[in-house]
Amino acid sequence: MSTLAPIIFFAFKRPEITRKALESLALNPEAAESELYVFADGPKEGATAETLQQIAATREVIRSRKWCGTVHIAERVQNYGLAKSVITGVTEVIEKHGKAIIVEDDLVLSPYFLRYMNEGLDLYKDDPQVASIHGYLYPLLEKMPETFFIRGADCWGWATWARAWKQFEPDGQKLYDAIRLKGESRAFDFNNTYNYMKMLRKQISGQNDSWAIRWNASAFLKNMLTLYPSRSLVQNIGGDESATHMDEADTEKYEVVLSPTPIQLQKLPLEASVQGTAAFEDYFRSTKLGLVQKIKRFIKNR
Repeated sequence: MSTLAPIIFFAFKRPEITRKALESLALNPEAAESELYVFADGPKEGATAETLQQIAATREVIRSRKWCGTVHIAERVQNYGLAKSVITGVTEVIEKHGKAIIVEDDLVLSPYFLRYMNEGLDLYKDDPQVASIHGYLYPLLEKMPETFFIRGADCWGWATWARAWKQFEPDGQKLYDAIRLKGESRAFDFNNTYNYMKMLRKQISGQNDSWAIRWNASAFLKNMLTLYPSRSLVQNIGGDESATHMDEADTEKYEVVLSPTPIQLQKLPLEASVQGTAAFEDYFRSTKLGLVQKIKRFIKNR
């Protein structure tokens, strides 16, 4: 294996969740020889005393031990917000190292996460069509090949190269217009089973500040691919009362069991998996049905 990729970790004000995420990272054998960059976001203007205490407690967790072989900590004085924090942090580290593994504070990792990420980065480094390597897999309804490609990009435990990150387009309106002009709104929405176009519209209007929808759209428009594992190496635990972008209902929908075994990588043809795309559509469809059933049950019980 070539040089291990640096790891970028984003945190804000959730000390216990941050601790769980960093502890899971440290359990990866490769962590001891890896370089870790931590970006701890700062308080918003007018932040409460409670929020300031949570931010301070989170920073104490970050500084409490040496989570990787080398650790760099950037503590923001002001609040960047997740999108600006991720975009600037990833750009800064990738410009220096040429590649990076990106993790947020609400992700618990399998002990095989770094192995998979580094092997994937090595395997596809010379394939410009590959945008990223992804560690999380939805709880799909059918068994998948050991690894497979999906068109676009994703955001729960991922890795990329400088060549791919250069394709990131921050202008949501430009992305939205390009997808519509190409007549690919339905494909971007996984055959209308998940409303990514709506998410992009909300980013444009300022209702969300998602960097991830713009990263996905940027890769999608370039016909780039993301590699997924057949078993999830990432678990999102962010749906607690302190969550900013996710609630408990989301946590249930995305709940997975971490893979007890490593993912075996081998070079694949550079094309989106028909089976994988159909499985994503089936899963998204099933979560919609689940929501409809919950609403019906709620109305019936009133």
